[in-house]
Amino acid sequence: MSELPFAEVIGDPIAQSKSPMIHKFWLEQAGIKADYRASHVKPEDLASFFEERRRNPSWRGCNVTIPHKRAVMALLDRIDPAAERIGAVNTVVPEDGKLTGYNTDYSGFLEPLQPLLRQTHLFRMARIIGAGGAAKAVALALHDHGFTNVIIARNLDQARALRESFEPDDRLVAPLDLFATPTDFPFDDREGLLDLVVNTTSLGMTGQPPLLLDFTHVPPNAVVYDIVYAPLETPLLAEARARGLRAIDGLHMLIGQAAAAFERFFGVPAPRGRDAELRAKLTG
Repeated sequence: MSELPFAEVIGDPIAQSKSPMIHKFWLEQAGIKADYRASHVKPEDLASFFEERRRNPSWRGCNVTIPHKRAVMALLDRIDPAAERIGAVNTVVPEDGKLTGYNTDYSGFLEPLQPLLRQTHLFRMARIIGAGGAAKAVALALHDHGFTNVIIARNLDQARALRESFEPDDRLVAPLDLFATPTDFPFDDREGLLDLVVNTTSLGMTGQPPLLLDFTHVPPNAVVYDIVYAPLETPLLAEARARGLRAIDGLHMLIGQAAAAFERFFGVPAPRGRDAELRAKLTG
């Protein structure tokens, strides 16, 4: 009896991943007889893992999480240009006998912003907190959509390197500590402007220290976006909502990037008509 077609998520550790729940939910909704699983792959086993998967005709690909997003690139035959720019791969798909690496964080991050991005603005500015791998996908996505990005990080060298990857400007790099203390900066008229504040760090995540951000640094009418999804309502988002600001939680990006991967794995768009039910499952 032949094995069902399957995809998977790999990482070290991997038990915390919500990807199996998301993809199995969509497989059921789409009526596709396939499986999606989580596979614990240690760094020293990464090469042998892909050697074995290349030979498996039932394998439809994998999502890639920490700590493999960069290391996996050397083991692939092709890298999508967007993933090459980001310098990280989170989705691997067998295509025409070759393994191709993609990065769906770019499109997944942008998905909940699409209604705003379709509007015309006089100026777009993003304050991006963090300078790691997720921050680069976010920064490039926003840069490509006309945002001027300020990179805010504990490690200024890392922040400068991130800025230099798309547009060097040391004036738009700042230490995170600066944003923990109040400012008396008088924000000008923001009419026609789109301001975005994005947390790409683990600060505020369950078990991690909080993100110390004084909201005097947040422009009026800004959109606050936290890619953390555990807890779903981070202290950053809770304060944003209390101040009447628009807030976007991390499940939007998680589901958005998974949808892009699902279509590559199984050849059909992810069925998105029951997203509210899926969100309830993920937070239940």
